[in-house]
Amino acid sequence: MFKGLKPIVYGGREVWPLIEGGKGVSATNHASSGAWAAAGGIGTVSAVNADSYDDDGNVIPQIYHGRTRGDRHEELIRYAIAGGVEQVRRAYEIAGGNGAININVLWEMGGAQPILHGILEQTRGMVAGVTCGAGMPYKLSEIAAQYNVSYLPIVSSARAFRALWKRAYHKYAGLMAAVVYEDPWLAGGHNGLSNAEDPRVPQDPYPRVKALRETMRAEGVSEDVQIVMAGGVWYLRDWENWIDNPELGAISFQFGTRPLLTQESPIPQGWKDELTKIQPGDVLLHKFSPTGFYSSAVRNPFLRSLEARSERQIPFSTEMAGEHTAQLDCGVKGKNFWVTPEDLQRARRWDAQGFTTALKTPDNTLVFCTPDERAEIRKDQADCMGCLSHCGFSAWKDHDNFSTGYLADPRSFCIQKALQNIAHGEDVDKNLMFAGHAAYNFGTDPFYSNGFVPTVKQLVDRILTGD
Repeated sequence: MFKGLKPIVYGGREVWPLIEGGKGVSATNHASSGAWAAAGGIGTVSAVNADSYDDDGNVIPQIYHGRTRGDRHEELIRYAIAGGVEQVRRAYEIAGGNGAININVLWEMGGAQPILHGILEQTRGMVAGVTCGAGMPYKLSEIAAQYNVSYLPIVSSARAFRALWKRAYHKYAGLMAAVVYEDPWLAGGHNGLSNAEDPRVPQDPYPRVKALRETMRAEGVSEDVQIVMAGGVWYLRDWENWIDNPELGAISFQFGTRPLLTQESPIPQGWKDELTKIQPGDVLLHKFSPTGFYSSAVRNPFLRSLEARSERQIPFSTEMAGEHTAQLDCGVKGKNFWVTPEDLQRARRWDAQGFTTALKTPDNTLVFCTPDERAEIRKDQADCMGCLSHCGFSAWKDHDNFSTGYLADPRSFCIQKALQNIAHGEDVDKNLMFAGHAAYNFGTDPFYSNGFVPTVKQLVDRILTGD
């Protein structure tokens, strides 16, 4: 029999140590996070380009009018602040004084710092804490301290936490409520897989979390600071040996994928329907994201098309050199493209199949695509609104001269477009569908039998039983 969880004190009240994972763009909003808090947990509003509403309650489309990327970036920041404030206020009202409301931001999203300031300034007393990952958010603690809210950094290793602690967090130790360990092989969305780790060889999360707690203890972090296990958590009974475990200390659990399939979940019905069809292995850990980070998403036709595009790739030289002895005669204009004889034959086959346009990448390679694909890639790059601090796809950065200095990478995609589209009802097969690697359980867990879709309260109650 599952021994159960004990409430913890967070945000000045008792809550269940269950955190709703914040999922942007607009996959976690006021309805889901407010309901999660109302059920006694810690709800998380995604503050990544969140939705605002008109007087009739309709979502205001985030349309950009600026002539330059810098102008559109400023529009994005205004949209993000207005949407974040609106979502927090609505979530706080739904919570009704129960649980707690956090907000989640990506440190590498464009304008992360002004957006955080803008939201926290206008929601004083409503936000209990800020979760933040996707990068190394050194200034998170300093910003949280300005508004007297807790901060919960998201890391994927003890090493990352140590760096953050030594550089900044030790100065604001009292406001660090938890450290979220996001497992890079299990969690959905972006993660912190390092170059030293093999994406094809998953590691057991227990020793990694144990090492994180040992590092925290060595640095003098209070035992009251929770470690939040995020990624792959479905049945709490599977994690029973983590609870009340002196090696790990205080443990909470984050659920990102399961709350997607609830009555309050804001994602469109088409996305919900697809979740129930996911099979083991259907979620792919990949590196197509323009952030440069690994991320996990459903291997749908959109992701498969990115895989195929990268497979239609050959290295080239601008002059005959080494093995590059054949002059490329398809997909490019001009004669200064030299490839191997074998790659010349591959390029000719792709050209015959309709992939008649070759685009340069930052790695001195060419990828072959159709003219329609090329047109879409170039339009999306030109329409960039600066949603990331550094974007590999458009070569944008959100400071200095607004350019990374590298060639824009056609092997990636506009992540703002793909996430906004799927969150607001566009074709799920043509956009990015984030999910954790345990999502196949939607099709095997008897809780969802006969098409049952729970309320958030029913889901939280179910989780607390161990199931």
